[in-house]
Amino acid sequence: MTATAAFAPSGPPPDDFGDRLDRVETIGAIGEEDIVAQLEARLGRSHARQRLGIERDHEQRAFGGGLNFFRIENWYLSPGLIRLGLRATGLYSRARRNAADLQVRQNAIPAKRLPQECDGFTVLHISDLHVDMNEGAMRTLCAVLPKLEYDICVLTGDYRGKTYGPFDAALDGLEEVRSKISGPVYGVLGNHDTIRMVPRMESMGIRVLLNETDRISRQGEHLYLAGIDDAHFYRVDNIEKAAAEIPENAFSILLSHTPEIYRQAAHAGFDILLSGHTHGGQICLPGSIPITLDSVLPRRMGSGSWRYHEMIGYTSVGVGSSILPARLNCLPEITLHRLERA
Repeated sequence: MTATAAFAPSGPPPDDFGDRLDRVETIGAIGEEDIVAQLEARLGRSHARQRLGIERDHEQRAFGGGLNFFRIENWYLSPGLIRLGLRATGLYSRARRNAADLQVRQNAIPAKRLPQECDGFTVLHISDLHVDMNEGAMRTLCAVLPKLEYDICVLTGDYRGKTYGPFDAALDGLEEVRSKISGPVYGVLGNHDTIRMVPRMESMGIRVLLNETDRISRQGEHLYLAGIDDAHFYRVDNIEKAAAEIPENAFSILLSHTPEIYRQAAHAGFDILLSGHTHGGQICLPGSIPITLDSVLPRRMGSGSWRYHEMIGYTSVGVGSSILPARLNCLPEITLHRLERA
């Protein structure tokens, strides 16, 4: 593996990261009151309770009906209907096999403002694990990870299969994945995730960026890595807050679960936006043409590399599958982004 000591996070927000981890209990049967107390210590009382309150409102609508109840992820009949449709076309077995056929993509990103000492800096990008419903993909991922070389790893959300309910199984699987990753790991939350996951994720050594920025240094040069909270479902993102910690003209990368905030990110001055959420369509027509992306954005931004003004973006099709572990014309992926001075 690539040595990561020269890329260790430095400066303020990272300086107090260890203190935050000290406040997080070791894995165990943590009650709701303990989780709330840990989140208040991590985020502040107002932010923690606001986020938890928004989640409770969404969960009540999912269980009780209303707009969220009719989202395809929350509809109990969705897996059965999709499975029935795939079997009717004779594609079900193939789609199941595809869901575990993980690809390792290589993506070179030319960057004008990249510091000279950071030329060749490599970011491993993993998205949309949906750990608890994608056993085959998780096995493949854990076998592949030890063979890769990179400097940092970023996770762009959706660790749980459903958008509500228990999350211990997802975190158990995420812990296994984390054990296969070397060096610093950063993450953001997706629309399937609850903020209650944050204490245990950070106890694993995953730095969760909640509208925050970390500075990463190499031989006196710096790049800035920011991450925003979910902008698709909970809409608790705050790009302005994250960007406020970045010096003018500094090279910066933004992590967002969804690419839908591409305009705001570009106009905030970010050089790179890494995201996921779309699954590339997951069930696609021949030629990888998505039937739906569940996102409001140009289709060219639904997967792979793209550009908006001066900002370069990349939308991962993800490791896991949503609703049902099945893919057609859209294989799962992880991506190694190599930053190169333009």
